[in-house]
Amino acid sequence: MRLQVRFDLLKILLVDDNHHMRVLIGEILRAIGVKEAHEATDGAEALQFMRKHAIDIVMTDLAMQPLDGIDFVRLLRNSPDSPNQMCPVIMITGHSTQKRVKEARDAGVTEFLAKPVTARGVIDRITRVVEAPRPFIRNEDYFGPDRRRRADPDYAGPRRRGSDKDSPFG
Repeated sequence: MRLQVRFDLLKILLVDDNHHMRVLIGEILRAIGVKEAHEATDGAEALQFMRKHAIDIVMTDLAMQPLDGIDFVRLLRNSPDSPNQMCPVIMITGHSTQKRVKEARDAGVTEFLAKPVTARGVIDRITRVVEAPRPFIRNEDYFGPDRRRRADPDYAGPRRRGSDKDSPFG
């Protein structure tokens, strides 16, 4: 049974230093029924906003000044005074080099949305975050959503999670 996402109930924070992108994505959010779409111009402003307002999903650009999207996500996930360490983050980027995507993933980004942004892409990423939330993982050098996208049935190596049936760590 597929859930029906209630876009009208979501509180989304859009973080981008480009006014035109905020307008474009804001219009897409309104068109799909989001009633509470808030804006911030960089990661620092976003953290301040989140300290005062409950947010369900953050959509942030990668390249911003002075605090970019990756640094924002690192602070959101790891700062002792983080307003919501487990808030889903959708990273919007035109800089989708493998290195930057890996860096963002390792900071704790939940989903990626490549530019040019489309309504279908926005709907898809929000739906993934709502309908299939990924469990959060904490270890000595990472806190965030599980970075593994799928279980590989052909994987024959050692299981590394204490919860895995055949794990040497269980």
